[in-house]
Amino acid sequence: MPPDTPIILTRRADFLAANRGLRVARRGFVLLAHPNDGKGTRYGITVTKKIGNAVVRNRMKRRFRALLRDALPARGLADHDLVLIGREGGVERDFGDLHRELARALEKAALGQGDPPRSRSGRHRGKPKPGQRSGGQGSAGQRSSGQGSSGQGSAGQPSSGRAK
Repeated sequence: MPPDTPIILTRRADFLAANRGLRVARRGFVLLAHPNDGKGTRYGITVTKKIGNAVVRNRMKRRFRALLRDALPARGLADHDLVLIGREGGVERDFGDLHRELARALEKAALGQGDPPRSRSGRHRGKPKPGQRSGGQGSAGQRSSGQGSSGQGSAGQPSSGRAK
């Protein structure tokens, strides 16, 4: 393999490290670029289940691999890890548009002109941390209808589960 051939990222730690780097968002994808201390040009592709079923995700990954095969030898950043994250509109976008978007994103990354960091406000990611409330319900997660957990109303008869 020639020394300038890009290497594929496979380790989760490398993807997480790239997430700490520069972020350039485009309509069809987000490009992450992070220096890798002389390990050469490496790339990875991520397409989540939010994008579609396995057929759709695999099609998007094939398109991204073809884009990177064309663009990285000429425009790739030396000694950087590059990760393409698929976005919802990316699979339907014209291949030429994606190619131009990737070229522009690589130029911006080379100049160090990333997009501003994402704000975390208003977004809930994953499970709440211990001691953190999940919101939505009371502190113990019970209904506030005044009934106990027995499912019976105040007269000892089964309730319909609705507050009266």
